[in-house]
Amino acid sequence: MHNTEIEVRFLEINKGELIAKLKGLGAEDHGEELLEEIIFDDANLGWLKANEFVRLRQSNNGIFLTYKNHKAATATGTEEIEFKVGDMQKAQDFLERLGLIAYRRQQKYRHSLQLGEVVFDIDTWPKIPTYVELEGPSEQALKDAAQKVNLDWKNVVFENARIVIEQKYHIPVGTMKWFTFDRFE
Repeated sequence: MHNTEIEVRFLEINKGELIAKLKGLGAEDHGEELLEEIIFDDANLGWLKANEFVRLRQSNNGIFLTYKNHKAATATGTEEIEFKVGDMQKAQDFLERLGLIAYRRQQKYRHSLQLGEVVFDIDTWPKIPTYVELEGPSEQALKDAAQKVNLDWKNVVFENARIVIEQKYHIPVGTMKWFTFDRFE
């Protein structure tokens, strides 16, 4: 089974102000954590070029294996299949045995809050300004939630994180092997 992710981003937000607004509206604060990720691609690096990838992510909630296909720059343009796995190294070994390569290791801090049905993931990556990703049940729900915290829909970004980082901040993350807080190569 796969799902269509319904999400958008707003760049260069003031993290403290946004958290305060959300808490003032009664949002549930799920806290901040460091996400450790490995991005996998096929041997020819064709998936990343086509905006597809496999990600193995370690978080406070466990280890998750995710396939993503960013088909279109819209709120509903990303297909996602995600499930929990029990062992990071075994999952990596499995993927490599299938012929995928561990292409890039990356990190980000994520502070998550939930307001109604919409999750606000405030992401801080290495060397770029913090942004927020809104994910929810419909584009209208995202618009309504954005309005509640004074995020102007005319500034919405539909592109995925890699495209944002490459095109807006001119960091060639798609060709990097390490995009972490202590390694940038």
